[in-house]
Amino acid sequence: MKNRLIELVIEKAFTYSEEPVFKLVSGNMSNYYFNCKAVTLNPEGIHVIGNILYDMVKDMDIDAIGGLTLGADPLAFATAYTSYLRQNPIEAFVVRKKPKPHGTMQWLEGNVQEGDRVVIVDDVITTGKSTIEAIIRVKDAGLKIVGIIALIDRQEGGREAVKGVGFNVISVITRDEIMEVYNRSR
Repeated sequence: MKNRLIELVIEKAFTYSEEPVFKLVSGNMSNYYFNCKAVTLNPEGIHVIGNILYDMVKDMDIDAIGGLTLGADPLAFATAYTSYLRQNPIEAFVVRKKPKPHGTMQWLEGNVQEGDRVVIVDDVITTGKSTIEAIIRVKDAGLKIVGIIALIDRQEGGREAVKGVGFNVISVITRDEIMEVYNRSR
């Protein structure tokens, strides 16, 4: 399934240019861009991602999986759905970018409570900023983080930044793995 995920990323979500023409959230310019939503919102992508992530977390004894909206949402939902099909339900949760402006005014949505064991996911890790933001909000809510998974690691310092706040990142695929397949197919 990992090989198929790489193929889907190259086919639907990856754009490359000899010149750095893509502006990233960080403000940096890059030769390549990953629009993961083209894979994470695709029926086959949901199936592949749900199975890969579920297999990665099934033995971690977790209550829930989630991360900062919007990148983490389809990953968490695919994993939760797959966990239900495999008769080992894992809840999904969402970390808002801003607290809900009315009602309970919460940062987190989903069936999670203080003390729950969770895995944080992110679709692409570049600088680690969104992953770290999710870590802060999840810790503030009293959840216990037992793992962090990035669908794609751009290998641009994000893993190291997250390690700097005390957590290791496991990546499903890396930029180097994608570039290797991309270059072979050109």
